[in-house]
Amino acid sequence: MNIQKVGLLCAGMSLILGLAACSKKYVKKGKVVDVIEQNMVTGKYIQSIGIGASDPALPTDTQRKATARNAAIVQAQFEMLSVIKGVEIEGGITVSRAMETDSTLESRLKNVIKGAETVSTRFTNDGGALVVLRLPKKRLQRLEGIKFK
Repeated sequence: MNIQKVGLLCAGMSLILGLAACSKKYVKKGKVVDVIEQNMVTGKYIQSIGIGASDPALPTDTQRKATARNAAIVQAQFEMLSVIKGVEIEGGITVSRAMETDSTLESRLKNVIKGAETVSTRFTNDGGALVVLRLPKKRLQRLEGIKFK
């Protein structure tokens, strides 16, 4: 294995371990922590957290986990849209303000958000789920023409 491949492998493992550690700070010992620090706009990504629950009357653990995970993803997508709306873009305006002049921007953003990467899913002891989503800023720039400050 050459040095470049070893370097790429190490970088990839560091990223994976870092993302796993990120989600671990939200769920400890099977419970969602009381305080969740949210720095959702980072250098390359916009991230969001969603917490979902399921109907405890569902007959199987798999059904409860799937339902909780789906609810958490929908919540995280909603949170991501809220974060994106508040981001300041070139020209000194927010995405929310840009939506006022482009009637199709919100629906296009919702479609892009549906393609956000699921970084992690953690299940809680009570049948809930916590999901972390992230969306590369470059994807927003490329698909929607949004240029971040």
